[in-house]
Amino acid sequence: MARKAKSDGAAGAENPGRLKQIALTYKMTRRVDSKVGLVVAGVGIVVFGVLLAIGFLIGHPIYAGILGFVLAFLAMAIVFGRRAERAAFGQMEGQPGAAAAVLENVGRGWTVTPAVAMNRSQDVVHRAVGKAGIVLVGEGNPNRLRGLLAAEKKRMARTVADSPVHDLIVGDGEGQVPLKKVRTTLLKLPRVLPGAQVTAVNDRLRALGDLMSNMPVPKGPIPGRGSRGHSPRG
Repeated sequence: MARKAKSDGAAGAENPGRLKQIALTYKMTRRVDSKVGLVVAGVGIVVFGVLLAIGFLIGHPIYAGILGFVLAFLAMAIVFGRRAERAAFGQMEGQPGAAAAVLENVGRGWTVTPAVAMNRSQDVVHRAVGKAGIVLVGEGNPNRLRGLLAAEKKRMARTVADSPVHDLIVGDGEGQVPLKKVRTTLLKLPRVLPGAQVTAVNDRLRALGDLMSNMPVPKGPIPGRGSRGHSPRG
């Protein structure tokens, strides 16, 4: 009884959380796409109406109505998801670190290290490692990024010479990959490395270090704190 009550309580707490998340997603999407509510509702009504009409024609309106309700809900969820994703990418485009945020959500099997290289102009290169090999993703000025990507490849050459290295620049220009297509581009790459080799590559790159781990740590006492020795006399 206690276990059942506990499980029921957990399920009850989970459902409001999901509903709240959907509501927040809808509000965020509506700020960018003011017609999202009308479009989603319209899709649901059309799908349900078509299935119900077919049900009357074949003499089974109840069964067709139930099927229509299910398919209408599914269609609404798909349309809402796509428009929400489009709105999210629209808000992220042009923002620093947008590519890193996309990479973090590529999915299982990928290890992402943001900002492995950066220049004074804030052009940045992120790294993702998976069964497709190593993917360097640059965001910023394309002309400056080419040199930054080449330098990062050269830095990794001796450590991971046996692994394929891909690079792409995020943007809407020729030869670039739009932000919304970064994830699909990575997932379409051929998988050529076994799991054990992916782990080995990650270990070697981790030993090589990245921009954050290679940043010098200032020496001396931490500002604002006195030393543990005798305090100076006034």
